[in-house]
Amino acid sequence: MRKLKFVFLALLLFLIVLVYFNYPKLNIVSGYSAKMMSSSVFVADRGFEYTDTHDNNFDLVAHADDEVFLSEGYATASVFGLMERKAVYREGLGSVLVNDEYDAATAYLKPNRQRLLSDLPFPYGDLPQKDTVFPEIDYKTLVAAVDSAFSNNKIRKTRAVLVIYKDHIIAEKYEEGFDKNSRFLGWSMTKSITSTMFGVLAKQGKIQLDQAAPIIEWQDDERKDITIQHLLQMNSGLEWNEDYGSISDVTEMLFLDSDMTKKQAAKELVYKPGSHWNYSSGTSNLLSGIVRKQFDTHQEYLDFPYKAFIDRIGMHSMLLEADMEGNYVGSSYSWATTRDWAKFGLLYLHRGNWNGERIFNEDWVDFVSTPAPNSGGQYGGHFWLNRGPDNYMPDVPEDAFMANGFQGQRVTIIPSKDMVIVRLGLAEWPDFDFNMFLGGVVKAVQ
Repeated sequence: MRKLKFVFLALLLFLIVLVYFNYPKLNIVSGYSAKMMSSSVFVADRGFEYTDTHDNNFDLVAHADDEVFLSEGYATASVFGLMERKAVYREGLGSVLVNDEYDAATAYLKPNRQRLLSDLPFPYGDLPQKDTVFPEIDYKTLVAAVDSAFSNNKIRKTRAVLVIYKDHIIAEKYEEGFDKNSRFLGWSMTKSITSTMFGVLAKQGKIQLDQAAPIIEWQDDERKDITIQHLLQMNSGLEWNEDYGSISDVTEMLFLDSDMTKKQAAKELVYKPGSHWNYSSGTSNLLSGIVRKQFDTHQEYLDFPYKAFIDRIGMHSMLLEADMEGNYVGSSYSWATTRDWAKFGLLYLHRGNWNGERIFNEDWVDFVSTPAPNSGGQYGGHFWLNRGPDNYMPDVPEDAFMANGFQGQRVTIIPSKDMVIVRLGLAEWPDFDFNMFLGGVVKAVQ
């Protein structure tokens, strides 16, 4: 009997310690689940059951219980009834986690969109592309490479693949339940969207890469030496923890902060600017805040990315989600169809020229695709590169550069092959081998 009491007390102590160390995480877990459920249902038009079974069925998130209120436009989530969080859908701004200060009756601004109709074929217009057979393409090899991305799909979890060669779709495939009209979350591919905003601003002469970042709090200390280029190349020297498996800077920002532009700005300098590379989603949201400072009104800021390049190149499905304060979450939250993600890649493949219209200068492409100092060759200006030992793909041309996102979202631009390759899904290395997949696609072009 005494031994049984000891076992019971030991188990109770274990449970108390477990709850003590994990209870604060439940706020993050509930927040992730509610946000994903709300965006999946209201932005991507997916069902509750599908989202719960696939998108929210991993690690601690799988223990969250979600509920969707379709007519009211929001979703909630909690873990064992604890730490309930709420995510609200706002037209034009997507879904956002809200706190107790949120007032649903308060009016909000939304971006003005313009759909430009064109009688040109894809990618420059709305008509189907002309059937074209390229003699230099081994179509059997191409089909095999694309099919390989979907084989053993319980592990590889591919949802969409699109291959463009010389402005033509030469391969396109979707997992059952998805098609060319389905929106997909880009996660950190959004960082490359944010970078493009700066490319446009640079063309307009509104910013220079070597100018000091316009952060008032930095002007009286050594952070005043941080430039726009340092931020775009993740070389600011600011403290930041990008650990998604714990309560960290990035998880607090994405799932607790109402204004995501402030987290990185408040951090101390731990390295001299330009001397140390550190991947930071906080930096991307700080950059989104800097974009907002370029305009006199909030409406101009909201309109800017759509007017400047998103709608101009026909990415009409794309939606940038905003935080509670109306800042675009430039690190993580953008949605678009596979074909519109491909158009984004084509904009860079054509070095900022969209069917004769210049969106940003050619030297911007050189900047984003040149290795950032101290990055080991793997990172440019909010784009990833096929260089350096950590993520080098030996079967893919070295001039490839990519917009990459969590769970293997990727738009790969390969100038030497005149190709853009899009892969969207729920798995990345090692479950999905990008070298094997991309290498197989490239091999099909003789």
